[in-house]
Amino acid sequence: MVVGAGPAGLSCSCELAKQGFKVAVLERGRTPGSKNLFGGRVYSAPLEKVYGNLRKEAPIERWVKHEKLSMMADDGAISIGYDSLRSTSFTASLSKLTAWMAAKAEEQGAVIVTDVRVDGVAMNDGRATGVIAGGERLDADVVVVAEGANRLLCEGMKIVPPLSPSQVALGARQVVRLGTEKINERFGLASDEGLAWFFLGEPSDFLPGGAFLYTNSSTVSIGLVLYLEEGTPVPGKSVYDILEEFRAAPPLKQLLSGGSVVEYGSHLIPEAGLKMMPDRVYGDGYVVVGDAAGLVLNLGYTVRGVDFAVHSGHLAAQAITDAHASGFSSGNLAAYEQKLKASFVIKEMRKHGAIQKLMQKRQIFEAYPRMVVDIARRLYEFDDTSPKFIEAGRRSMKGRRSTIGMLDDLLLLARGP
Repeated sequence: MVVGAGPAGLSCSCELAKQGFKVAVLERGRTPGSKNLFGGRVYSAPLEKVYGNLRKEAPIERWVKHEKLSMMADDGAISIGYDSLRSTSFTASLSKLTAWMAAKAEEQGAVIVTDVRVDGVAMNDGRATGVIAGGERLDADVVVVAEGANRLLCEGMKIVPPLSPSQVALGARQVVRLGTEKINERFGLASDEGLAWFFLGEPSDFLPGGAFLYTNSSTVSIGLVLYLEEGTPVPGKSVYDILEEFRAAPPLKQLLSGGSVVEYGSHLIPEAGLKMMPDRVYGDGYVVVGDAAGLVLNLGYTVRGVDFAVHSGHLAAQAITDAHASGFSSGNLAAYEQKLKASFVIKEMRKHGAIQKLMQKRQIFEAYPRMVVDIARRLYEFDDTSPKFIEAGRRSMKGRRSTIGMLDDLLLLARGP
């Protein structure tokens, strides 16, 4: 039994059904994907291992061939970009992508039941034996916990503590309809090309997290990610207010002129890296996958989550299949965690753990953007004499960030987690 029809739960259910297992997926939303929300980009390789015809059949909006990172402060901005003829990621509506994944699971024989709230995992002497839903007990040989970032089931099983503000960020997103022609013209894109654009500094009100923009076929997704512990809006200003200010300020004001907001949503995002993982992502009769296992990586210039979730579900299905002959004991299902630790998912999270620490430091989103923009302003905006670069840098650093502080940040990156 799989709890949650998100990318992790659906990839697991699809693989298990393909192997001949009787699979039931319980989803709280009215339709698969109706409760799923994310920024907009998916890295394709892990999905193509599960869904061989992904490129031809999946509801892909655009392939990302243009990357941009901007630091913005005090009505100024400095940006760097990267353009490529190839792409390893695409933009998508997660609700549409998840609905497509659900259809693939059903084609293999999985049964998906929606509008069902699972209240708990049924335990007997420390072993998961099914779930409790609507006051009824539903028995299962093994339970796949794919409940997402709100880990109420995991808390009830006492395998994770209650969520704390230091572990999660709040993601808020708007989808603005512009039309394909306007998007192509304003962002300089061909119809099959997508743009992923990240912002640090003023767009997030200088709070840790940042802002983003993704181009879809006929819409543009914009949003914020704010760390709950460090990213508390000033009194009287909500996250929605910050997002509205972002949309109404240059350069988005011009780029999105005439567009209409057709969707708005928010959700919690795991941001504590490996510290958010349960001590064990398996036990007698159960495994934990996707966001519930804390498998999200925010690098500041890109975010990985859907591909991690899909791959974890894929590995969980492999471990369950291997354990079938001898039973779903903790010892047999331990292979899932072994596979996960040997995979790119955990290796990536370990390698980039230092960046996740930096992402929670306020100076990354306030001092540095202001300093970088001020350096550019001094170099380009002058009356009769222009400063040397080192002089502009020294003046811009004054009162914002010390040399020792900058070296500490660089050392943290060099040392890793």
